[in-house]
Amino acid sequence: MPKEYINPPGVSKSWYFTRILSITAPSKLIYIAGQVPADENSRPVHVGDIRAQYIAVLDALTVQLKAVGATWDDVVFRRVYAIDVPAFVERCVRDENFPVPWTRERPSPSTLIGVTALANPHFLVELEIAAVIAD
Repeated sequence: MPKEYINPPGVSKSWYFTRILSITAPSKLIYIAGQVPADENSRPVHVGDIRAQYIAVLDALTVQLKAVGATWDDVVFRRVYAIDVPAFVERCVRDENFPVPWTRERPSPSTLIGVTALANPHFLVELEIAAVIAD
């Protein structure tokens, strides 16, 4: 499916996200609800470790993408909610060794939002995504 990744001149550029992603073919749009760092019984995992929690979230989202026939290459938008934005940026965004499942050459657009609380006081991060696959 044709996708155009655009970082226009005059705005900042990041390896973590692309400013604009344009899709120009018939497609199926998939929304995946906010994923928190929880096990199959909704119990928090990796309490106190935002990096380990984020990896657990990415792993769970990978399973969900696979369930609908998609991969991280099909993700067109990510929205992250973090209790501690500076810690998230330092341990998950600025760390070029962080194991992101998407390509660093063409990352999807992304928004990072600082929040005061998530559904459980032990959750430090939540991620929701949208993906597009060929119809």
